[in-house]
Amino acid sequence: MLFSSLVFCWYFLPAVFLLYCCIPGLRGKNLLLLAASLFFYAWGEPKYVVLMVISIGLNFLFGVLIGREKGRGMKKALMGACIVLNLGILGYYKYFNFFAELVNGAAGHEALAARDIALPIGISFYSFQALSYVADVYRGKIRVQRNPLDLALYISFFPQLIAGPIVKYHEIDTQLKDRTMSADKIAYGIKRFSYGLGKKVILANTFAAVADEVFTSPNREMASRGLIWCAVLLYTLQIYYDFSGYSDMAIGLGKMFGFDFMENFNYPYMSQSIREFWHRWHISLSTWFKEYLYIPLGGNRKGKVRTYVNLFLVFLVTGLWHGAGANFILWGAYYGVFIVAERVFLGEILDRNRFKLLNHMYTMFVVIVGWMLFRVEELPAISEVFRVMFRGGGGCYTVPMFVDNRVFFWAFVGVLFCGPIQALCSPLKRRLYDEERISWLDVAVMAFLLMACTMLLVNNTYNPFIYFRF
Repeated sequence: MLFSSLVFCWYFLPAVFLLYCCIPGLRGKNLLLLAASLFFYAWGEPKYVVLMVISIGLNFLFGVLIGREKGRGMKKALMGACIVLNLGILGYYKYFNFFAELVNGAAGHEALAARDIALPIGISFYSFQALSYVADVYRGKIRVQRNPLDLALYISFFPQLIAGPIVKYHEIDTQLKDRTMSADKIAYGIKRFSYGLGKKVILANTFAAVADEVFTSPNREMASRGLIWCAVLLYTLQIYYDFSGYSDMAIGLGKMFGFDFMENFNYPYMSQSIREFWHRWHISLSTWFKEYLYIPLGGNRKGKVRTYVNLFLVFLVTGLWHGAGANFILWGAYYGVFIVAERVFLGEILDRNRFKLLNHMYTMFVVIVGWMLFRVEELPAISEVFRVMFRGGGGCYTVPMFVDNRVFFWAFVGVLFCGPIQALCSPLKRRLYDEERISWLDVAVMAFLLMACTMLLVNNTYNPFIYFRF
């Protein structure tokens, strides 16, 4: 069930919210949210609810065992087993066929048969959340959760179940036991949800229609250089408004039920370095990898060379986390190279450069090329698209054949509102994130967005979501 669907907006969410307001006591409210979350997940793929419940049970058990154990060695063994089981489940469903393809390619024959495995929606997100709980128990950062239903709610809570933000257990532990609803929180939650829905339905879906048509066309080699660049630029806007819009909706939904989730985006396209970009893009994933992978690997505590290796490995794993494909590994390695380069020498050059616009141009060029690697899945196709982008050639399919004035208009709006307007008009930015004051203008904008999005969803079935496959 998509947040940006009529079923969710006009049936599921109002019903759950009204019941939540009517049920007295936090225990009853938590049980309702757990039941609603399992129903929400089962709506798309009922059989995989069992897999998620198994994951919850395994991690609850490991948390209890690690919490009881006093010996350091046994604790480490249990933590290792927990990591292996969680990553084993994730690896089977997400990477088995990719691994089989690599094995068969190396062997020269079908040594390992591929299987018909459907990827459970959101498995990467809830697997990481479950791991963060057990890791926090292992490190003594939190107490063991003795109530399996509360842990189940943390892992399966529907606002952040499918696409994050990835909520670390220590960030939400106290909220499971004690939180308050208020008119201000509910109003702000509706505002954030409305803005996120507008980003997704009005902007991201418009850009997706063109980008997908170009990149999935069987005659893609007929695209001209201008059309390829236009499609990559539209995809750059699409993935930002698609994912940041979904994060806005998740944060807004959390507020409506009394939860506070971390911000997941901070205008990443305003960055002046790749380091800054990754401090602003998918913040919950970046901080998760920093806390649970980079620091355990040694961080920057074991010398410069080890630091560079750790940084590169983190971004390589980041690429692999996004999907089982050579393009995702290439994308992760691509960013790893730039992150290490900025750490070694390039960052100092950027810091000393007085012409900050050049820093921004460099950053956006790297990011845009990176999104091409992310979007085009086959390596031969990446090579062909790259050749057309930078050497010319291509075919006779031109920009006007795919992009009309409406798309150009919304692309202009998308460029303005991905950071420039907020940077130039700081009162607007403060108003967007003001949790204490909702004016009649805010109400009018929310009503307009909800009405406009509803009309678009009624009239158009094209409503993809990029991060569903991760």
